[in-house]
Amino acid sequence: MAKTILLIGTLDTKEAEFTFVRDLVLARGHEVLLMDVGVAADPAIAPDITAAEAAAAGGSDLQQLRSDNDRGAALKVMAAGAKALTESLHGDGAIDGVLSLGGSGGSSIATAAMQALPVGFPKLMVSTMASGDTSPYVGVKDITMMYSVVDVAGVNAVSRQVFSNAAAAMCGMVEQTLSAAAEKPIIAATMFGVTTPAVTRLREHLEAAGYEVLVFHATGSGGSAMEGLIRDGYVKAVADVTTTEWCDELVGGVLSAGPTRLDAAASCGLPQVVSLGALDMVNFGPRESVPQSFNDRTFYEHNATVTLMRTTADENRELGEIIARKMNQATAPTALFVPLRGVSMIDAPDQPFHDPQADEALFAALRQHVDAKTVELIEIDCHINDDEFSIAMAEKLLSLIAN
Repeated sequence: MAKTILLIGTLDTKEAEFTFVRDLVLARGHEVLLMDVGVAADPAIAPDITAAEAAAAGGSDLQQLRSDNDRGAALKVMAAGAKALTESLHGDGAIDGVLSLGGSGGSSIATAAMQALPVGFPKLMVSTMASGDTSPYVGVKDITMMYSVVDVAGVNAVSRQVFSNAAAAMCGMVEQTLSAAAEKPIIAATMFGVTTPAVTRLREHLEAAGYEVLVFHATGSGGSAMEGLIRDGYVKAVADVTTTEWCDELVGGVLSAGPTRLDAAASCGLPQVVSLGALDMVNFGPRESVPQSFNDRTFYEHNATVTLMRTTADENRELGEIIARKMNQATAPTALFVPLRGVSMIDAPDQPFHDPQADEALFAALRQHVDAKTVELIEIDCHINDDEFSIAMAEKLLSLIAN
């Protein structure tokens, strides 16, 4: 059965390239919707969605954009227009995948549209930017980035092969079908290497109760991805065991998920259990990358590329206030679990980050600032990776869901 693939392109500069890819898709028996998001000039071919329509959807006028001659402003308008039009096409069931080719400007426009689509919907971006930091283009969605190797500037010996692979890959994506499986309600959980035992046992317990558990690696992008899926309505409940990303947000580490971390479950009214996993550490790259202002701190070299820094009592006190404030926003049953004997694998007796005073500063701040009317504070005299703690969190979440 033929599928419809949306091609988003700046046809003012890349008409030949998009014509080549369009014809490849058509030759494989699929349909194409071609959206023009180029501003400088009208293409010779007739797109299905014109640049004027894209500009209007972005809240502006194409002729005005041309007369203003402000490339940065035009990119923002066309990105907004492409996003709005793509969302509408997806909502109407009119497209089955999205494919684009471009440099930094074209990539920013097309991926703005792709980021508006749900996880699982085929999205492929052939880009000159795909060999570097792709986070601005991918965000927290499953956008496939393919490096163009050469610039997207003509159909030549190299680009012909890359573009052909991209067209074939997109056709394969829209053609694949998942085998039928009984859908289970989804619970989202967060994990770090140093909380793996806890989350593994929690996951197994929840799966035995009939739930599917999505585990997110709390590396900044992982926490952000989880919050995005919560907001998109995929998740029934949350087991946020590992809230370590707030350490990096507060202190300046490399794995922050931003200031809205811990907001989604509360704002969406989901039952949740939350704990303090890995709040003993801030993450940096190789040891030499750690700012010199931290030279007097306690470090643990996790591996050649990851250096962990122990949080202080003052930082833990502030983390406790932040987490309490976030939890107090809850609009559904919420429980906050405190492991009194340590918050990570290396925060235990004879381990490098064992610091009972720093932990107690965190716990005391939570006791002081958590609103008992909104959040149930549960203190357990064991380590976060003890079976007793994991099972208690899992059982509590099941009871919150049932109520």
